[in-house]
Amino acid sequence: MKISDELTVKIEKISNLGTGIARIDGCVVFVENVCPEDEVKIRITKVKKNFAAADVVEIISSSPHRIKPFCPMLKVCGACQLQMIDYDYQLEIKRQIVEDSIRKIGGLDVEIPLPVPSPEIKNYRHKIQFPISQTKVSKRLLAGYYKPQSHEIVNIKYCPVQPEICDRIIDFIRENALKFQISGYEEKTYTGDLRHIVIRVSRYSGKILVALVVNSGGSNRSLKNFAMEIFNNFDEVTGVCLNFNTQKSNVILGKKTECVVGSDYVEEKLLDKVFKIGADTFFQINPASAENIFAYVRNYIKDNYDSPLVMDAYAGISTFGICLADVSDKVVTIEENPESCKKAEESLVMNKVNNVEIHSGDAAEFFKKENRRFDVSIIDPPRKGCTKESLDEVLRLTKGEIIYVSCNPATLARDLKYLCEKGCSVKSIQSFDMFCHTYHIENVAIIEV
Repeated sequence: MKISDELTVKIEKISNLGTGIARIDGCVVFVENVCPEDEVKIRITKVKKNFAAADVVEIISSSPHRIKPFCPMLKVCGACQLQMIDYDYQLEIKRQIVEDSIRKIGGLDVEIPLPVPSPEIKNYRHKIQFPISQTKVSKRLLAGYYKPQSHEIVNIKYCPVQPEICDRIIDFIRENALKFQISGYEEKTYTGDLRHIVIRVSRYSGKILVALVVNSGGSNRSLKNFAMEIFNNFDEVTGVCLNFNTQKSNVILGKKTECVVGSDYVEEKLLDKVFKIGADTFFQINPASAENIFAYVRNYIKDNYDSPLVMDAYAGISTFGICLADVSDKVVTIEENPESCKKAEESLVMNKVNNVEIHSGDAAEFFKKENRRFDVSIIDPPRKGCTKESLDEVLRLTKGEIIYVSCNPATLARDLKYLCEKGCSVKSIQSFDMFCHTYHIENVAIIEV
């Protein structure tokens, strides 16, 4: 097998990165934009020692699970890898991805049920982060997602997984930025002004917060005037912020944000609680699916504990803490982002919650200093998961159960393996489809200490 060879294969399954898997003489071949049980003619594009990659030349025989995708940009945009697969089967694929990770990486035999489906599979994405670039000849601004395995931006005018108003706001920015002498960013030379557009849409109120991420240490008249122009042209926009990011990296947001006009937050509602979400605070992109997760955790604690002391680590704006307040004696939350802690404090007042204790700082450092024993510890770390040292400290501080919320099955499996080696047992793992039509999947693991 060599590059440019054309071969016929049958797709066996989907990998944990959303590509199809076929085998040729025992060698794994990864194929984009396919469905399990497709029979396809492929062209080899890469050959390595242990695997190969290929593009589809022709679909010879379609899988019974293949459907017509509702987005015409599927093959060029890298955002929705599974959209050609019917939604029910997407859930089964994600179940298999979780099961494979838990068994192969974690070495655990835990039953993995089907994910809880998202209540909405279109227009569900309420946080949008579009990178910006500029063409060299025409100087047009481009805004969209990256092509698969590249940093080439697909200029997206219509995205059916986000609210339609976002398309109009992004197009307005794209078409008008140059009038205010605001250029697009060139990541190879670290030049240009506008790096990203970040939009927060409230499912609860319909209001929108826009943040322009700029390659600058501070604002100027042009940036402020453009922010005002966006605000004045959209009734739904409740505020426009500037975020300043001069880092020579792919980190989207810088550490400093300035609200130029309007409010620096939108409000979102989960389980009858209202939360303030800022431009640079973490909140789930799919509020309807997030509500399913919070209800699941809340109901579990309510059914199994009587007024517990709860720890919520990596807490963001203390969403878990506030949602669990009425079934807990006290919730202690830890979050390193100061702006998230500020918004959490404001949300406490707004919801008249007085039994949530908020700590601002690094979770690992908090663990070392804390001596209270918690009935339940909730950990919701970033994709990289937890360090062994942090897991050891959570074990020390927990006398009942750990509820581990994860967006990465691989690091979840790794961390569960470590916890089990320390004497814990995994009672259950329930998946939730937060990111429809992608290979990403959210999981909630209940761990008995």
